[in-house]
Amino acid sequence: MEEREERRERGLKRKKASSKIEDAKRSARPELNNFGWQTLGYVEKFRFPPVVDTIERVDATHLTVDQFREKYENPGVPCILQNAAAGWQANDKWTIERLGRKYRNQKFKCGEDDDGYSVKMKMKYYIEYMLSNKDDSPLYIFDSSFGDRHKTRQLLEDFQIPRFFEDDLFRYAEYKKRPPHRWFVMGPTRSGTAIHIDPLGTSAWNTLISGYKRWVLIPPGAPKSLVKPYKHEAGKHPDEAVTWFTFVYPRVKAGSWPKEYPIIEARQGPGETMFVPSGWWHVVINECATMAITQNFASLANLRAVWPKTVKGRPKLSKHWFKRLRAERPEVLPVLAESAPLRDEEEDSSDSSSSSSSSSSSSEDESEMEEIAARCGVSMRKKRRLLGSSADRSTESSESPCASKIRKSEERK
Repeated sequence: MEEREERRERGLKRKKASSKIEDAKRSARPELNNFGWQTLGYVEKFRFPPVVDTIERVDATHLTVDQFREKYENPGVPCILQNAAAGWQANDKWTIERLGRKYRNQKFKCGEDDDGYSVKMKMKYYIEYMLSNKDDSPLYIFDSSFGDRHKTRQLLEDFQIPRFFEDDLFRYAEYKKRPPHRWFVMGPTRSGTAIHIDPLGTSAWNTLISGYKRWVLIPPGAPKSLVKPYKHEAGKHPDEAVTWFTFVYPRVKAGSWPKEYPIIEARQGPGETMFVPSGWWHVVINECATMAITQNFASLANLRAVWPKTVKGRPKLSKHWFKRLRAERPEVLPVLAESAPLRDEEEDSSDSSSSSSSSSSSSEDESEMEEIAARCGVSMRKKRRLLGSSADRSTESSESPCASKIRKSEERK
């Protein structure tokens, strides 16, 4: 009798989990509701390309901050730092079993719906999905607010910003005013992020706790038409890493690939920290179940790119940020003056920020908008629907954070 009751209870739990997973999938990618999540059969057909690793690796324990800046950050050279995460509690605590116990009933963002609101799933349901799904391009936890929630903020104690990236100039802005910059990342094989350039000219670091990631990085200046899937290739997965590796990667490896855009490939392993300089295109796909932490940052090395993009894209933030930098870091003011007008001294920042445009800046805006969409788990098709739905809202405050960011980016064009 007890055994039969236990089987019944397990069955009900599996049914509930399946229902929660399906609800999240329907909300995050409704375009697949009729097409199907496994239609392309990538669980059987997709093959990771042979491992090619051309990135430079350096032992962080034998590298000073000044050496890192001179050799990698200032010239904008990607690299992988080894042992930068040595001693992190995350190395022991961030396992599927432990996270599944400690955060089993906590919800993490794994996408966005068509109205721009977060699609979340409890950790216990996501782990079940991650370990058993056969989807062509699976849902991917990419959560920027875990540190703001009472029951998940303890994750912040499990890692430290590597010393090479501690001087983040955005830290001088009030926390609530700075753009999203920190993500807890977790996903199964074939999940990942589409080709993109990080927003606002920022650089990024990504530390992998477990699993393996494949990276392809393409130098700044490569045209979007060259690095993106063609329209006829995009299908139902235009903004997915698996699509890029299926269609674009073979072109990147072909002899006809422009020599002026030499790619860098990497297979990132546990404990390794990827450094992505400002302006570099990059695409990432998970070989297996992975967990990582990643942050974007502004520094002295990329400030000439970050400041004008912030002035143009976030005029209110730029005024606030300028005041804080003037008080705390006056030595950067000449860099700001060389890069763009100091908006603190202008009477109408919003008008002037949108008054000038060119074909190149339009391209940059589109790339930034795509990155915002990618970070929020929104496809470009969904982005346009999102803009339409948010246009009828009476106040900006009624929009979701992602809808507001995408709308502002669109208004600049």
